Amino acid sequence: MIKYLPCCSRWLTFVFCSLIFAFTAAADEQRDFMIPATDEGLPGEGVIRRHEWFQERWTSRRSAWAKTVEADQGAVVFLGDSISEGWGGSLGAAFPGMKVANRGIGGDTSRGVLIRLQEDVLDLDPAGIVLLIGTNDLSEEMPPEMIAGNLELILEAISAHNPEIPVVLCEVFPSHQSKNRPTEEIQKINELYRDLVKGNEQVLVLDTFELFDDGNGNAIPALFPDLLHLNESGYAKWAAALRPILENLELLPVEQGFVLEDGFEYLFNGYDLTGWGYEVTPQADIDAAKNWRLGDPTGAAEWPIVTTPQSFDGLKETPDGRFAAINGRLVARIPADYRSIQKLHTTRQFPDDFILKMEFRASPFADSGVYVRGPQLQCRDYTLAGPYRDLEGYKPQEWNELVITVREGVAHCVCNGEVLEESMEVPDTGSIGIEGDRGQMEYRYVRIKEL
Repeated sequence: MIKYLPCCSRWLTFVFCSLIFAFTAAADEQRDFMIPATDEGLPGEGVIRRHEWFQERWTSRRSAWAKTVEADQGAVVFLGDSISEGWGGSLGAAFPGMKVANRGIGGDTSRGVLIRLQEDVLDLDPAGIVLLIGTNDLSEEMPPEMIAGNLELILEAISAHNPEIPVVLCEVFPSHQSKNRPTEEIQKINELYRDLVKGNEQVLVLDTFELFDDGNGNAIPALFPDLLHLNESGYAKWAAALRPILENLELLPVEQGFVLEDGFEYLFNGYDLTGWGYEVTPQADIDAAKNWRLGDPTGAAEWPIVTTPQSFDGLKETPDGRFAAINGRLVARIPADYRSIQKLHTTRQFPDDFILKMEFRASPFADSGVYVRGPQLQCRDYTLAGPYRDLEGYKPQEWNELVITVREGVAHCVCNGEVLEESMEVPDTGSIGIEGDRGQMEYRYVRIKEL
């Protein structure tokens, strides 16, 4: 037995050295993902949390992510703090068919996200980013202007990496004064966020403050048990608001399937904008209108002025990008200026009585409308944006059926069988139109039956 001790000794020495090497390598790897000891030389402004619990969380999560960079290439990244992290393993189940990567760290701030953006997010070459950040900055008493400044740097870094990566910017959720997150401060952050990205076509702002507002500017207790973090129902509501946006960015697969009823014909073919266009007013008529308003009728022999249709036959989207044919839907996109009115009309007129049917789906607080020979029927996220707030059958962020029956100059309008307008007067003839105003609105199965 003694003659084997040297071999055993060498083996034990090898094992011992291997363990030391492994522990050292692991320690070095974790050190690479630790929070810098000081703020010196770091981008952004404001608080970087360095509480012991947060440092452990930051280091462990980032070290684990470093091992999955290759596997997570091209994912849609959910980036933020504990609210994003809280999706946990259910994130993929909430968006079936979409590759996702959760890069939320509980307790993180906007400056923390900025510091780790390259390694945790951009190194993945993400297909898209869903960003929610800012609430923890408030608890550290950072001013809204500083938080918005960090967001600006985050968005600049994303654009510098790839200006084609779509970013869904979720407004900071409501919370409560008791959480050191007063409503007026949250609303100020969201206002600054909207102003910051105005005109930035890479960023879509989702009205998640309105989505979770209890009516007094605070979080809905049934969805936020601690007035800060979502429960399962809250995540389901957030997912429902995100799905239409992600589908129309063509990041999330879409289910198809519909059978056209006898006697109906499609007004929207599902593939392009054939049969639709903008109504253009000739410059001469615009000048005449100005003179008419100034009291000089010169050039204004007839009133009202006449508009002519501009056809978008064969185009997938309008030249300004406000309307597009995507996945079988006619989509009024979120405007880059947050709110901007544009109207798309059929190039065809409808003098006969008819039944117009379609389904619509609205992002939170979205504002749109359907023009019936001219007059507009408000078509919105009714629960939040009105005007028909008392509908029992309306389904927020889901598909709803709109049926408009026009007989003898009167339109009878219902949503999921509930009356919106009993007898809306309409002209003898005119086109069918769709409005884009605020938020995202989708229309599908747009069809008509002339009577």
